[in-house]
Formats: sequence, C-alpha cells, structure tokens
Amino acid sequence: MAEYIPSPTGWVADQVKLYESSNGSEGTTLRETGLPVIIVTHIGRNTNAVRKTPLMKVVDGDNYILVASQGGAPKHPVWYHNLKVNPSVEIRDGDRLYDMTVREVSDTAERTRLWKIAVDAYPPYHEYQEKTERVIPVFLSEPAG
Repeated sequence: MAEYIPSPTGWVADQVKLYESSNGSEGTTLRETGLPVIIVTHIGRNTNAVRKTPLMKVVDGDNYILVASQGGAPKHPVWYHNLKVNPSVEIRDGDRLYDMTVREVSDTAERTRLWKIAVDAYPPYHEYQEKTERVIPVFLSEPAG
C-alpha cells in the first residue's frame, strides 16, 4: 500500500480528514456553498503516493463527472495530471466506496452533455470556463471492471 500524502492546502486536507474520519457523515459539502462533494483517491504521478481530493459531486447515472476547473485558473489542477497517468481511482460518496476508472472526455457531443450536467449541479463552472483560456477538462469515472 502506497503512503498517503495529505494535500498541502490546509482546508483540503482538513476536509478529507473530517469526511473520512466520520465515515462520510461530516465534511460532505463544499465549504460555504453547502453543495455535496465526493473524495477522489488517486495516485500521484511523481510521488506514487496516495492523494485525496474533494470534488463536486456530479453524477450521470452510475458514473461520476469530474471537472478539472481549479476555479478557472490558467493551469490544470495537479490531480488532472495524476488521472491522466493512472486512471484507476476510488471514489468515496458519503459512506460508500467505489473502484472506478476515469477517462478524459474528448468527444464533443459527450463533453457538451456532461458539461451541462456539471454546470447544472455547480453553476460556477460556467464562470470558471469564461475566466480561463483553457478548455476545462471533464472526466467520466465509470465502475472498474
């Protein structure tokens, strides 16, 4: 089992710790928004360590949509690069754990459909896209196997 390295961002590390220590009964919303989040466990591409990232909970049937927005920053979040190298993730949704495989969505029609679902779940994604020149990546996580 790889070593877990908490996020260097304090609130992220604290939220993951609270979410997991309460078995998904606390820390399940994004700070001031009150909107639900999941915890995505992935492997660091440089460290090979376990990393954990709270992301907005956006679902499409049995799948989760992961949006690499980073608040509209000019660069992709670190976890984007990790998922590109190792697409196997575990998703914690409340007290449930799912082994998933992610893929970046490149098909225009599929991305458009998933982006609409994501923006409906978390409207600031639209603003984030407007404030950056990069196309914000969308991943679809599907049950492994």
